Amino acid sequence: MKKRILIGIPVYNEAKYINSVLSEVCKYADDILVVDDGSTDLTPALLAGHKVEVIRHSENRGYGRSLQDMFRWAAVDNFDWLITMDCDEQHEPASIPDFVRMIDQDDSDIISGSRYAETHPENDMPPKERQAINRQVTDELHDALGIAITDAFCGFKAYRVPTLDAFDFDVNGYAFPIQFWVQAAARKLRITEIPVRMIYNDPNRTFGGQLDDPVKRLDHYRAVLCNELRKHETLLELHSSSTPC
Repeated sequence: MKKRILIGIPVYNEAKYINSVLSEVCKYADDILVVDDGSTDLTPALLAGHKVEVIRHSENRGYGRSLQDMFRWAAVDNFDWLITMDCDEQHEPASIPDFVRMIDQDDSDIISGSRYAETHPENDMPPKERQAINRQVTDELHDALGIAITDAFCGFKAYRVPTLDAFDFDVNGYAFPIQFWVQAAARKLRITEIPVRMIYNDPNRTFGGQLDDPVKRLDHYRAVLCNELRKHETLLELHSSSTPC
C-alpha cells in the first residue's frame, strides 16, 4: 500500500524564499503543511497564493514548537510519514524523492539528512562556530547514546508518524533536535542517515537573543542534553561517562 506522506515546512519571515521554495516542493508532493511561526513580513500574504495547509502562530513560539505542531497534524490526519524541510533554500526540494525511496524500503523510523555524510563539490562552507558546535553536540550525542548520526541539527528529516505518539516534547526552540534524539534513542527507533547538500545562503542569519553567543548556545544545548538524559536514564543504555552532565 502506498504510504501517505506529508511535507512539513516551518517558516518565519521567509518572504524572500517562500514562492520559489513552495513552487518547487509542489512538484514532488501533494500534501504540504506550512507552520508560520508568527511572521511579521509578507509571508502570510504570500502563503495564500499556494495550495498548502497553514498553521499560523499569533506570535513567534520557536522552531521546536513548529515541529511539534506538524507532528500533531500528521498524526490526526493519519499520515504514515512526515518529511520536514526548511524554507530558506538551504534544503533542496529535489532531494524529497531520496527520502521517499528510503521510506519505501520500510526499514527505518527516522531518516535524517546529513550535510557531513558526503563531501559534495558544490557544498557551501558554514560559519566555523556553527560547524564546530554542530560537530561537538553530535559527538556528545553519539558518545552518550551510541546513535550513528553525523549531523544532529539538520532539519531535513522523515519521521514515521506512528512512532511519534510516545514522545513527550517541551523544548520549543532550536535545542529541540537534542531532545528528539535522546527520546528517539530511549525508544530504540531505527535511524538512517542520507546525504544532503550543505547550503548556506545567509551566513549572517542569527538565532536571536543569547543564542547568538556561541558559548551560551553550546551551554544551552548541553543543559537540554543533560536534562533529557536524566529524564530518560531508565530507558537509556548510556554508552559513555564522558557526557557534559
